[in-house]
Amino acid sequence: MEDIRLNVPLLRQRVPNLTSAARSVGLRSATVSNLCTGKIPVGRAEVRTLVALASLAKCSLDELILIGEEIEMIETGIKTLDLFAPLVKGGTAGLVARPKMGQLVVLAELFYRLKQQGYVTVLLKPEGDHPEIEDVAGDAEIVCNSVDEAFTQISNIGSTKDVVLSSDRSHVISNEIYNLQNRLHKSGVVSLTTLLVDLKGEAIDEGLPYGPLETLWQFDADLAVRHIYPAVNPVLSTSEIIEGADTDSLHQSIGQKAKKLLRRYKELRFLVQVHGMEALPNAETQTFMRGERLEAYLTQPLYVAEAFTGTAGVNVSLQEALQDVQRILDGDVDERDTKELMYIGRLQ
Repeated sequence: MEDIRLNVPLLRQRVPNLTSAARSVGLRSATVSNLCTGKIPVGRAEVRTLVALASLAKCSLDELILIGEEIEMIETGIKTLDLFAPLVKGGTAGLVARPKMGQLVVLAELFYRLKQQGYVTVLLKPEGDHPEIEDVAGDAEIVCNSVDEAFTQISNIGSTKDVVLSSDRSHVISNEIYNLQNRLHKSGVVSLTTLLVDLKGEAIDEGLPYGPLETLWQFDADLAVRHIYPAVNPVLSTSEIIEGADTDSLHQSIGQKAKKLLRRYKELRFLVQVHGMEALPNAETQTFMRGERLEAYLTQPLYVAEAFTGTAGVNVSLQEALQDVQRILDGDVDERDTKELMYIGRLQ
């Protein structure tokens, strides 16, 4: 997949506190975030914005803008992630959630699945007492208690295997995680994918909680309260893979149509909650029902939760998920009961 995009790793390295730095030169945090994830294509960005970012990073525009480089997706088999905000291989993904929304379950699930694909999974534990992280530690091959330990362990792996590293936001605020990424790159670790979580739940209130990201997974309190898991908001989550794709991309096309449906469904759902189904305009009833079915289909049994749910985890390939979502959009399952679509793999 070729594109024109920002050199996000360079920005991370040169501008540690990008939120404050961007504001200091008159840039909106949301604009910078959307440029980093590809939600705003670089080709549509104002020249003054790009010049300001280049100035902050103390680099030329040629260094800031990458042309024709391939972005590779890590397929996780988790429907809502692969469809709407795919994980970028070698990039940095941020999970934005308050406590109890299921972000650590998703992190543990990613560790479990990526280990099956041959990735080495590394957990960098934050300082202090965080007993909740122990559940994730069981699914990590390597657990490190310091940045220096993580550097040593990952350096020993070198370029022989792909590495997935998870860290807490505390290491982002201190800039240790980006220094670690830079040190590892210089030491010859060529494929390091980083997953960032926020154990304190403060990231959700920040414009750029982790600085520049290739993938952003925004968790949703409403989904979590209704036990719609993974509780990742498909509308607000973003990735360079989708946002920076060619307009003819089937993945992008189906994803955009599904997001549009879910966005309208959420608006209609609020109306139904307050006034009941009878308040729905006739023309909107079909939209509401299909949105409800799509939301149900995006739930998924996870392997790491089998002991708690009693349901076996399932893997759904991206192509299978795209076919299923297209069927829902086309109305092929309009007669199915919504409950039949909850916590399944593929449509039968």
